[in-house]
Amino acid sequence: QVQLVESGGGLVQAGGSLRLSCAASGRTSSTYAMGWFRQAPGKEREFVSAISWSGVSTYYADSVKGRFTISRDNAKNTVYLQMNSLKPEDTALYYCAASAYSGISYYTGAYDYWGQGTQVTVSS
Repeated sequence: QVQLVESGGGLVQAGGSLRLSCAASGRTSSTYAMGWFRQAPGKEREFVSAISWSGVSTYYADSVKGRFTISRDNAKNTVYLQMNSLKPEDTALYYCAASAYSGISYYTGAYDYWGQGTQVTVSS
Protein backbone atom coordinates (compact mmCIF):
# COMPACT_ATOMS: atom_id res chain seq x y z
CA GLN A 1 0.00 0.00 0.00
CA VAL A 2 1.15 3.51 -0.82
CA GLN A 3 -0.08 6.69 0.80
CA LEU A 4 0.11 9.94 -1.15
CA VAL A 5 -0.20 13.39 0.41
CA GLU A 6 -0.37 16.50 -1.73
CA SER A 7 0.54 19.99 -0.57
CA GLY A 8 1.33 23.41 -1.99
CA GLY A 9 -2.05 24.44 -3.29
CA GLY A 10 -3.55 27.84 -2.60
CA LEU A 11 -4.97 31.03 -4.02
CA VAL A 12 -2.89 32.89 -6.60
CA GLN A 13 -3.51 35.64 -9.11
CA ALA A 14 -3.45 34.93 -12.82
CA GLY A 15 0.12 34.88 -14.09
CA GLY A 16 1.44 33.66 -10.77
CA SER A 17 3.15 30.43 -9.80
CA LEU A 18 2.69 27.55 -7.38
CA ARG A 19 4.65 24.39 -6.72
CA LEU A 20 2.72 21.32 -5.71
CA SER A 21 4.37 18.47 -3.85
CA CYS A 22 3.29 14.87 -3.45
CA ALA A 23 4.93 12.89 -0.66
CA ALA A 24 4.69 9.10 -0.86
CA SER A 25 4.95 6.71 2.05
CA GLY A 26 4.38 3.03 2.66
CA ARG A 27 5.50 0.46 0.13
CA THR A 28 8.41 1.87 -1.86
CA SER A 29 7.22 4.12 -4.64
CA SER A 30 10.53 4.98 -6.24
CA THR A 31 9.84 2.50 -9.05
CA TYR A 32 6.32 3.77 -9.71
CA ALA A 33 5.33 6.15 -12.45
CA MET A 34 3.59 9.19 -10.98
CA GLY A 35 0.95 11.48 -12.33
CA TRP A 36 -0.93 14.67 -11.61
CA PHE A 37 -4.60 15.03 -12.44
CA ARG A 38 -7.12 17.76 -11.72
CA GLN A 39 -10.85 18.10 -11.36
CA ALA A 40 -12.83 21.30 -11.55
CA PRO A 41 -16.39 21.54 -10.16
CA GLY A 42 -18.87 19.87 -12.48
CA LYS A 43 -16.15 18.44 -14.70
CA GLU A 44 -14.46 15.09 -15.06
CA ARG A 45 -11.02 14.42 -13.66
CA GLU A 46 -8.44 15.20 -16.32
CA PHE A 47 -4.81 14.38 -16.92
CA VAL A 48 -2.24 17.11 -16.25
CA SER A 49 1.21 15.53 -16.26
CA ALA A 50 3.09 12.29 -15.58
CA ILE A 51 6.65 11.14 -15.02
CA SER A 52 8.31 7.75 -15.32
CA TRP A 53 9.98 6.12 -12.34
CA SER A 54 13.41 7.21 -13.58
CA GLY A 55 12.30 10.72 -14.42
CA VAL A 56 13.52 10.35 -17.99
CA SER A 57 10.06 10.36 -19.57
CA THR A 58 7.46 13.04 -18.95
CA TYR A 59 4.00 13.66 -20.38
CA TYR A 60 1.95 16.87 -20.35
CA ALA A 61 -1.55 17.81 -21.32
CA ASP A 62 -1.59 20.29 -24.18
CA SER A 63 -3.31 22.84 -21.95
CA VAL A 64 -0.32 23.00 -19.57
CA LYS A 65 2.60 22.30 -21.89
CA GLY A 66 5.24 25.00 -21.59
CA ARG A 67 3.80 26.29 -18.31
CA PHE A 68 3.97 23.29 -15.95
CA THR A 69 6.99 21.13 -15.15
CA ILE A 70 6.88 17.78 -13.39
CA SER A 71 9.89 16.38 -11.53
CA ARG A 72 10.66 13.84 -8.86
CA ASP A 73 13.19 13.19 -6.12
CA ASN A 74 13.22 9.44 -5.45
CA ALA A 75 15.49 9.86 -2.44
CA LYS A 76 12.71 11.90 -0.83
CA ASN A 77 9.84 9.88 -2.34
CA THR A 78 8.40 13.15 -3.58
CA VAL A 79 7.01 14.35 -6.89
CA TYR A 80 6.63 18.01 -7.77
CA LEU A 81 4.54 20.03 -10.17
CA GLN A 82 5.87 23.50 -10.83
CA MET A 83 3.05 25.61 -12.24
CA ASN A 84 3.88 28.93 -13.87
CA SER A 85 1.80 31.48 -15.78
CA LEU A 86 -1.32 30.22 -14.07
CA LYS A 87 -4.69 30.94 -15.61
CA PRO A 88 -8.18 31.00 -14.06
CA GLU A 89 -8.98 27.84 -16.03
CA ASP A 90 -6.28 26.02 -14.04
CA THR A 91 -8.51 26.29 -10.97
CA ALA A 92 -9.22 22.77 -9.74
CA LEU A 93 -8.55 20.18 -7.11
CA TYR A 94 -5.19 18.64 -8.01
CA TYR A 95 -4.55 14.98 -7.33
CA CYS A 96 -1.33 13.01 -7.22
CA ALA A 97 -1.42 9.38 -8.35
CA ALA A 98 0.96 6.42 -8.47
CA SER A 99 1.07 3.71 -11.12
CA ALA A 100 2.50 0.51 -9.69
CA TYR A 101 2.09 -1.75 -12.72
CA SER A 102 1.17 0.18 -15.85
CA GLY A 103 4.00 2.66 -16.13
CA ILE A 104 3.67 6.25 -17.23
CA SER A 105 0.23 6.94 -18.65
CA TYR A 106 -2.34 9.61 -19.51
CA TYR A 107 -5.20 7.48 -18.23
CA THR A 108 -6.73 7.55 -14.76
CA GLY A 109 -7.29 3.79 -14.90
CA ALA A 110 -3.56 3.15 -15.05
CA TYR A 111 -3.04 4.57 -11.57
CA ASP A 112 -3.43 2.44 -8.49
CA TYR A 113 -3.05 4.90 -5.65
CA TRP A 114 -4.45 8.41 -5.22
CA GLY A 115 -4.02 11.25 -2.81
CA GLN A 116 -6.80 13.37 -1.34
CA GLY A 117 -6.01 16.40 -3.46
CA THR A 118 -4.90 19.98 -2.95
CA GLN A 119 -6.96 22.96 -4.09
CA VAL A 120 -5.56 25.43 -6.58
CA THR A 121 -7.54 28.60 -7.18
CA VAL A 122 -6.42 31.18 -9.73
CA SER A 123 -8.14 34.55 -9.62
CA SER A 124 -8.45 36.79 -12.65
